[in-house]
Amino acid sequence: MLVYDSILYLVNSVDLSDNNLSGEMPVGLTSLLKLGTLNLSMNHLTGNIPEKIGNLEQIETLDLSTNKLSGSIPQSMVSLTFMNHLNLSYNNLSGRIPTGNQFQTLVDPSIYEGNAALCGYPLPGCQDDNGEAPQVPSGDGEDDDDNKFEKLWFIICIVIGFFVGFWGVCGTLVIKKSWRYAYFHFLDKVKDALLRSVSSIGTFLHKSS
Repeated sequence: MLVYDSILYLVNSVDLSDNNLSGEMPVGLTSLLKLGTLNLSMNHLTGNIPEKIGNLEQIETLDLSTNKLSGSIPQSMVSLTFMNHLNLSYNNLSGRIPTGNQFQTLVDPSIYEGNAALCGYPLPGCQDDNGEAPQVPSGDGEDDDDNKFEKLWFIICIVIGFFVGFWGVCGTLVIKKSWRYAYFHFLDKVKDALLRSVSSIGTFLHKSS
């Protein structure tokens, strides 16, 4: 018993699904800080989801579906940044779905179906105090603005670089006559040197054959 008590927090998987369990979710489960999987689906659990569930920062899979849980989804769950699978369907949950962090990636409405009083992204929006539905949150708006700004800045740099390069070279040759003569004289020398090199290589290959 002493050993079990000392290592209990190291448990990384709990699956008690489909066991006819009843009563409220034990708050003690939120002390299993190493927990990666928690499955309590298909039971008869009642009451609220513990607010301290946000302590399970390493959890990846959380399934509380097909119970009788009520109240709102705790805001502390937005801190579960490792969570990639969530199922809260078919309970009696109500209120707004939290936003931020992993909840922006949990866009499948089936995660929350069967909770008639639950609203917010990705379900239809909740009404505010004025009876109007707020805009659906999006985690991509800021990224889109950043991408547009980067593309615009990239295009501006290309245009500036073209004009600087063109007028820095061609503009100088057009305006200054002596530079233009020197430039074309240099090109003639390069051309002659290349022709001599090609001719020498051809002669060498012919002699070798």
